[in-house]
Amino acid sequence: MEYRHLGRSGMRISEISYGNWLTHGSQVEEDAALACVRTALDSGITTFDTADVYAKTQAESVLGRALKGERREGLEVFTKVFAPTGPGQNDRGLSRKHIMESIHNSLRRLQTDYVDLYQAHRFDVFTPLEETMAAFADVVHSGKAHYIGVSEWTADQIRRAHSLAREMHIPLVSSQPQYSILWRVIEGEVVPTCEELGLGQIVWSPIAQGVLTGKYEPGKQPPTGSRATDEKGGANTIKRFMRDEVLERVRQLRPLADEAGLSLAQLAVAWVLQNPNVSSAIVGASRPEQVTENVKAAGVRLDAGLMEKIEAITGPVAVTDPALTREQTPTTR
Repeated sequence: MEYRHLGRSGMRISEISYGNWLTHGSQVEEDAALACVRTALDSGITTFDTADVYAKTQAESVLGRALKGERREGLEVFTKVFAPTGPGQNDRGLSRKHIMESIHNSLRRLQTDYVDLYQAHRFDVFTPLEETMAAFADVVHSGKAHYIGVSEWTADQIRRAHSLAREMHIPLVSSQPQYSILWRVIEGEVVPTCEELGLGQIVWSPIAQGVLTGKYEPGKQPPTGSRATDEKGGANTIKRFMRDEVLERVRQLRPLADEAGLSLAQLAVAWVLQNPNVSSAIVGASRPEQVTENVKAAGVRLDAGLMEKIEAITGPVAVTDPALTREQTPTTR
């Protein structure tokens, strides 16, 4: 494993981090989840990302139990706030009320006194940004979080938040967007803005919800039990990549992965890590061997010629429109 600074902060994180969005507390049994976390730790991963909304708050609880007994100072634990976590009218958003209540509940579920990074899961158009940032400042100044980050915010929103964060003397250090060979909407505006302001990217779905493993083939039905057949939510998140035109381009990447001595998934993770503004790539897993395979992308350097070949194949189907930075269904991620 290799480690990188999170943006221009002094904190170093593992360049591959472990996330439990669609697994812990929902799709896999707890024993399997605990085994995946143990494998992550044994592989040198020190950075763990979750959110209060994942598995209706259960993902945080599972992660808390999985990390119990580990040396807390040797870990970087991240969580998020925004999406609904209960039936009440204030059980969502980035109001002061919800942020202050949510950090308390997250810490209880994670069985820790603080998180290393507390992230705004989406931008809240219904709450003044000044109120949100003042609440985050109190979270930091009270010692319940070391740093602040955002997820799926536009460049303009990040710039406004950064200005307020400087006024309030709190470290806004990261952005957590979706980013992969196939989904590159942050490259035009978010990445240049974050480079200027000193924020690092912690990217999710570097394997494009499994499409970049190569298991989906053009002209064929998705494998039984795969995310593309999960009508509870997985199929909806992956459908943008399930066109034959895209799947054929992914198929053409396999010889390049073979040439580099990597699996297709490892190539995909290594590709996002070539971007100097990426501090870490989040990988998830339902089986320990998936963690073992994914971490082999750590430290891989892809030469310019290989990067050009990847671009020639995937460029025509990659999504790059900066206007798509914001997810259209913000409460599902």
